[in-house]
Amino acid sequence: MIKLGIAGVCGKMGRRIYELARQDSEFEIALALERRGIPEIGKELGKIKISSSPDGMFLIDVFVDFTTPEASDAHLDYVAQYKKALVLGTTGLDEAQVKKVEEVSKLVPVVFSPNMSIGVNMLFRILPEIAKILGPDYSVEIVEAHHKMKKDAPSGTAKKLAQVVADVTHKEIPTHSIRLGDIFGDHTVTFCGNSERIEIKHQAHTRDLFVVGALRAAKWIANKPAGLYTMQDVLFK
Repeated sequence: MIKLGIAGVCGKMGRRIYELARQDSEFEIALALERRGIPEIGKELGKIKISSSPDGMFLIDVFVDFTTPEASDAHLDYVAQYKKALVLGTTGLDEAQVKKVEEVSKLVPVVFSPNMSIGVNMLFRILPEIAKILGPDYSVEIVEAHHKMKKDAPSGTAKKLAQVVADVTHKEIPTHSIRLGDIFGDHTVTFCGNSERIEIKHQAHTRDLFVVGALRAAKWIANKPAGLYTMQDVLFK
């Protein structure tokens, strides 16, 4: 049984992580963490109470965090202090915060990925091979679309898609962002030659695909040694 801690449990992602983890017999939810000052603090959530104190960290095996860069910065201190594994899906971290993730991973195991979706991580794996086969005669561009409340642009996923292609082509990959309505997340990679166009698209229908990936990562990392891991490690190693 893996004892799970969930950050931002009252948010949209945190609540779905809680709901799907509660249905999984491999998890016991031991910590439901939220920021100080919100009215839900102290209320019952299943068998536990929503808390704003990180002291409950000593009860858990793995902490899952899909919150904000500011909150995740503090959570990194907590997992380092209590020596707990971390699954980190927060996007928009700045350079200093990414560096902090790397430093904390020397003390505890961390799965850090811009996108926990299994399908998107399959794209990360196959796009370099496609770019290699098509060669320099094909131009590449990326378009990503998300809901109007998403703050970072381009998305972390789009940046990673551009990176894995650029590593092969040795060219900067133009990336375009759209922020409209309630789009969960669409990413399209277009390879265009003189006589044909290839489009590879991933569309997220619900947030659950990120939750499923995160819980898979939590199971995988529970007994791993300290280190910085990605979903590529979770899925393919």
